[in-house]
Amino acid sequence: MGKGRQQQGRREAIASGAQLGLEFPIEAKLIAGVDEAGRGPLAGPVIAAAVILDPARPIEGLADSKALTSRRRDELEAVIRREALAWAVGRAEVEEIDTLNILQATLLAMQRAVAGLGVVPHYVLVDGNRCPELPCPAQAVVRGDQTVQAICAASILAKVARDREMVELDARYPGYGLAEHKGYGTGAHLEALRTHGPTAIHRRSFAPVRLALESHQSRLTK
Repeated sequence: MGKGRQQQGRREAIASGAQLGLEFPIEAKLIAGVDEAGRGPLAGPVIAAAVILDPARPIEGLADSKALTSRRRDELEAVIRREALAWAVGRAEVEEIDTLNILQATLLAMQRAVAGLGVVPHYVLVDGNRCPELPCPAQAVVRGDQTVQAICAASILAKVARDREMVELDARYPGYGLAEHKGYGTGAHLEALRTHGPTAIHRRSFAPVRLALESHQSRLTK
């Protein structure tokens, strides 16, 4: 792409941001979108992703990862990894979630994702209403995964990475259905917790896991 078209793409990207009510300086050319996957589940890490899209190489079909099929997310993930100017994935482990709480662990995963970009973005747009501490200006965008392309891309990378990991963990911890529900508190998952007790990847700071552990231990002592 020629330099003129790249500059036009950057102007269009910034203009669309302005239409959404986002405020960042016109000289901010490296704009990263950040989102996470895995705040709600009872098991597994929380994973965040950061993506700097190339305005001269738009990616068709970007949307909130939750609104896409698994197959479409996989397809877009490959495109994002190939076409983005930079991308990175960060994580916080179960032990960190239990020690820090899920909010702080999520912000930590986001920090790690941005740090992994290899370049410091001029500005960061974060899905939600809280921003982690970063070495550059940042803005939280409520429902950003529905309105900001870079955040949509980050949501896809984060969810695909986490879903794949949960499938792998299902093989290590059979009997909990992790490959199906990805760690969320479904009825089948809660029943497995009560029957078998929590594993090393279950978040003991989450009330359903704590209660299931107590129920399981009570059964064993009877």
